[in-house]
Amino acid sequence: MDATKRRFVQAAIAWPAVLALPACRQEGASLTEIAGTFFSPDEYRFVEAAAARLIPGEDDDPGALEAGVPLFIDLQLAGPYGRADRWYMEGPWADGTAQQGYQLRQTPAQLYRIAIAGIDGHCRHHFDGKAFAQLPIEDQDQILRDLEAGKIELQEIPAQAFFAVLWQNTQEGFLSDPMYGGNRGFAGWNLIGFPGPRYNYVEEITQYGKPYPLPPVGILGRDGTRLLAGA
Repeated sequence: MDATKRRFVQAAIAWPAVLALPACRQEGASLTEIAGTFFSPDEYRFVEAAAARLIPGEDDDPGALEAGVPLFIDLQLAGPYGRADRWYMEGPWADGTAQQGYQLRQTPAQLYRIAIAGIDGHCRHHFDGKAFAQLPIEDQDQILRDLEAGKIELQEIPAQAFFAVLWQNTQEGFLSDPMYGGNRGFAGWNLIGFPGPRYNYVEEITQYGKPYPLPPVGILGRDGTRLLAGA
């Protein structure tokens, strides 16, 4: 396990805020069978490339891409979160403070669609017709830094707002229960040492300073590759 990445993820991710969003579920559907529920192929390639740079990984040290974060985001945007079903989305529209949270008139799904088109357009203009996913990782990293700093101008939306949502969703997908499509193989939970929602820890609760001996378990048990039934 990469100790540097472990420290970075533990420092960057506020665990109480990482609660699994209500996914768009299909009864008995394999997660790999429903990829591309919201994103077009080009949009999905962008999210794959961006997630791979935000939380990098390898086969033996999974990051966001290996943990299935793009699928998590895809499913969320296809459901109530993407449509902002539970948010107040009427005017008046004004610039909010950082403490006031999401203040845009676009739903998260609309935000992604507009932003990805704008970022790929920016990349094609500056990198000989290449979209973000086609760039070397050094250039991808610079684009992400410029988005975070607000140095790239996008139509209708501020670049910083999109980066903040992309980063938040990447964290959520990396640490959500696997039933929502991300955290494949419990990659995120293994990284931070979270054992998952076991029904009790009676025998372990007083074992101070000792490693927890059991592997992580999700809401669906040790197999988190199939979604729960229901909407």
